[in-house]
Amino acid sequence: MPTARRFPLLLIGAFLALYLIWGSTYLMIRIGVASWPPLMMAGIRFLIAGALMYGYLRWRGVPAPTGAQWKAAAIIGLLLLGCGNGGVTLAEHADVSSGVAALAVATMPLFTLLFGLFWGNRTTRLEWAGIALGLIGIGLLNLGSNLQASPYGAALLIFAAAAWALGSVLSKHLPLPNGPMASAAEMLTAGAMLMVASQLCGERLEQMPTAAGWGALAYLVVFGSIVAFSAYMYLLKNVRPAAATSYAYVNPVVAVVLGMLFAGEHVGPEEALAMLVIISAVILIGLPQWRRPVLTQAST
Repeated sequence: MPTARRFPLLLIGAFLALYLIWGSTYLMIRIGVASWPPLMMAGIRFLIAGALMYGYLRWRGVPAPTGAQWKAAAIIGLLLLGCGNGGVTLAEHADVSSGVAALAVATMPLFTLLFGLFWGNRTTRLEWAGIALGLIGIGLLNLGSNLQASPYGAALLIFAAAAWALGSVLSKHLPLPNGPMASAAEMLTAGAMLMVASQLCGERLEQMPTAAGWGALAYLVVFGSIVAFSAYMYLLKNVRPAAATSYAYVNPVVAVVLGMLFAGEHVGPEEALAMLVIISAVILIGLPQWRRPVLTQAST
């Protein structure tokens, strides 16, 4: 049957989008913030991506979100994109390397597990061990020269990971629009909030962005936002949270390699050890959830 073939291919494509595209967006953000004010760039990115998706979906006849759905999308957009992505963009603007930023955000599954406790999720010993190991990894990461030179950047990255985790957990309990319209509404609302924050912070475009700055913005709009974020929202609806957040295993490696190859970034021994510890912790947390039987997903 065609549908039987399409479903696994769609899953594979969604996972590849998260693993490879999101791993590369850290470098693109690093390039972009050299030309753009950070909150302005994030706001423009999500406004354009959200408007393109929303216009296309409405043209295809997808119903507009209801008032309750717009409100839910604004909450999730604020957490995932405003605080999560906005925090990463600010941290990289504060000169945190793209690889270390990706590594810090890899702690997100730890926060996902902790926030899940508020909704009655039971935690196994293996998962608690993963949390403990992850906290050790965060400590090691902060011993490295990259984050020691920017305590502000370190705080932003941990805040961003926690906000993204809370938004991911909360997204399953709010009346979001169906399918890609959820991504479009979240990006539109988050983009508007980021632009307001940019104005309140007094950001100004002092000169026209370079060709690299425009290219980074275009890549983030098309691939980092429309393609990868839609893939993430799709996976949150169709697979276990541990599977949806498994990109955290791969993104730091992709980001570190790209940063070293194209941005001349350096990863010290403390940060390399932190990478090993954090990724091991995320795997420990994911193992029990991967082994649980798959439950039939109710359509929402």
